[in-house]
Amino acid sequence: MKVQKKYLLTVVMLVFSVSPILAQYGYGRGYNGYGYGRQRNSIPQVEQTPEKKDPPTAQEIVDTQMPIITETLDLNEFEKAVMTSILTKYIQQRIELQILQLDADKTREALDKIVENEDAELKAGLPEDKYEAFKELQKDGVQKTKKKKKKAKKNKDKD
Repeated sequence: MKVQKKYLLTVVMLVFSVSPILAQYGYGRGYNGYGYGRQRNSIPQVEQTPEKKDPPTAQEIVDTQMPIITETLDLNEFEKAVMTSILTKYIQQRIELQILQLDADKTREALDKIVENEDAELKAGLPEDKYEAFKELQKDGVQKTKKKKKKAKKNKDKD
C-alpha cells in the first residue's frame, strides 16, 4: 500500500509539473515552429491610429499653386497679388460649400455662381491676354500650356 501511494503521488506530481514546464518552452502554443522560449509578448499591442491631417486651407492651396501660375503666365507682382487674393477668396467659398453638404442641384448652382463671379473678377483684375492664358491653363493643365508656350517661342525665334 505504501508503494502504491508513492507511485500514485509521483504520477500526480509528474502530471501537474509537465504542464507548466511545457508552457515555459512554448509548447502550449503548438508545434508549428513558434513558441520555443519567450519570443513574443502575449499582451496585445495597441494599434497606432494614423494622425488625421487637416485639409489644407484656401491660403495653403493658393500658396502651392501660385509659383506654377506665376511662372506659366509671367505675372508681375501686382498681377500676382490680384490673382492670389481672388483665388483665395473663391477657393474659400468652395471649401465652405463642401462643408455645407447641400444636395447636388443646389451645390451645382452655387458652384456656377462662384465660377461666374471668379471669372468676372479675374477678367476685371488681369490684362486680357493673361486672363485668357489663365483660362487656357485651367482648361488644359500646366504641362500642355508650357509646351504651347515653348512652341510659340520657337516659332517667334524662327521668324
